[in-house]
Amino acid sequence: MKTELLEKVRLELRQRLDRLAKAAMDAHAAATDSDSKAESKYDTRNLEASYLASGQARQVEELAEAVRIFDALSLPDFDMDDAIDAGALVEVDLEDEESFFLLVPAAGGISIESAGREVTLLTPESGLYQKLVGLKVGDQLEEPPLMVMEIS
Repeated sequence: MKTELLEKVRLELRQRLDRLAKAAMDAHAAATDSDSKAESKYDTRNLEASYLASGQARQVEELAEAVRIFDALSLPDFDMDDAIDAGALVEVDLEDEESFFLLVPAAGGISIESAGREVTLLTPESGLYQKLVGLKVGDQLEEPPLMVMEIS
């Protein structure tokens, strides 16, 4: 399941990168278009377009880096008695609801549908990632209230 999930993450990231790169190119074109030149000192269209283009260019760089990371990423297998660590796919009972998390180095917050399950990517910057690392099947947290059901 993790191999299929990893391929779906790679595909999703590439699709997002393609869309964002196109949007960034459009924003850059708008920022440099002669029609967006200020007509008065109060006209800020060009400045706003420039800020948008700059922000989108940074997002493209970040997403391109995530694509590079995932292209080189392999996920280790975990046994049920192993502690949660980077690369683990974790099933938890979170507030009486079954949830799945994949601990990865980039692209946190993205949810991927795989094998009929919605899996949310968590990165080390996430508080939940930090709380899950080191736990084992059967371990519980009070905040957020969860119990580790399965690790793979």
